[in-house]
Amino acid sequence: MKGHLKERSPGCWAIVLAVRDPVTGESKRKWHSFRGTKREAQLERARLIHEIASGDYVEPSKQTFAQYFADWLRDWAPMKAGPKCLERYGQLGKHLIAAIGGKPIQQVRGGDLNRAYRETAAKGLADRTVRHVHKLARRVFGHAFRQGDVKRDPCTEIEAPKVAPKEAAVLRPEEIQIMFAGLRGTLHTIALVALHTGMRRGELCALRWQDVDLNAERLEVRQSLEQTRGGGLRFKEPKTRQGRRTITLAPTVITCLQAHRTRQLERRMKLGLGKPAADALVFATWDDRPRTPDNLTRAFAKAMEGIGLPRVGLHALRHTHASLLIRAGKDILTISRRLGHSSATITLGVYGHLISSKDDTADVIEAVLAGIG
Repeated sequence: MKGHLKERSPGCWAIVLAVRDPVTGESKRKWHSFRGTKREAQLERARLIHEIASGDYVEPSKQTFAQYFADWLRDWAPMKAGPKCLERYGQLGKHLIAAIGGKPIQQVRGGDLNRAYRETAAKGLADRTVRHVHKLARRVFGHAFRQGDVKRDPCTEIEAPKVAPKEAAVLRPEEIQIMFAGLRGTLHTIALVALHTGMRRGELCALRWQDVDLNAERLEVRQSLEQTRGGGLRFKEPKTRQGRRTITLAPTVITCLQAHRTRQLERRMKLGLGKPAADALVFATWDDRPRTPDNLTRAFAKAMEGIGLPRVGLHALRHTHASLLIRAGKDILTISRRLGHSSATITLGVYGHLISSKDDTADVIEAVLAGIG
């Protein structure tokens, strides 16, 4: 491999490399600009030649981060992410583009990302959102590095933005009593099932009667209903193997679901709809359409406001379910499996502050070392 220098002006050099294309075998010229002394330019030429020979060479490019991100979001991200996730990437990516969008992606450094995070936080966005922006940057630059589009991943040069710990909202016993006293009809049933099972809203909306076995006192979580801002709906498999799970049901839930089933059948008879299909949704609308997650959230929030509990959201029922199990002394692995978390570490991260136990460490050590020393 050969290369030579051309001085364009004092201290400004063109490094010209002759490189053979590994596919066509044709020789091509690669030009690099460099500022410095002739000796420094010679060293830079030697470094570039070594990179090409070792396979570490990255073709110079003026493609901006905004252009690269658009290509990544269109061509690569859909291979591993669903519509909802892609929609979120697009929203988070706007914050990165606002800060570094016009800069060539090969020139982005860790300091540029830190500036992007500061500007994002200055907009009043939550710490967790800033952290999600960083996670997106890691995905994009990690991809660029693996593809050989950049020489370095700037995310490895900095620490992830810190997120202030925030305790999950949990209902107090008196609030649970007020909630059930005020709710009526299907919302009452949904709230009861959510509180007793810890299911997510998408899982509740996707639950089918064929997955509920009232005689065996259990249900199977097999799908979730996903909704994008554009209004698109799709049933999808759980993200992880742990998300597909069996949840046992308490007698109270079984009784409530039996009554709900009876009301559904009676309504269908009045409307002349006949017997429902085997895969009918448990919490469908009156005309058998899926109850969308966003509509369910809004309906629940409106109902809570109407009965004097405006701070209680639907997801708080999942948190409350976990907290009740923790206070009852259930082990974290059992709770994690019931919630469908991918690992117990996630469960500990969200609910670890609720776990308390008597510190009898000193007594244990005393018993083990009794009579020694």
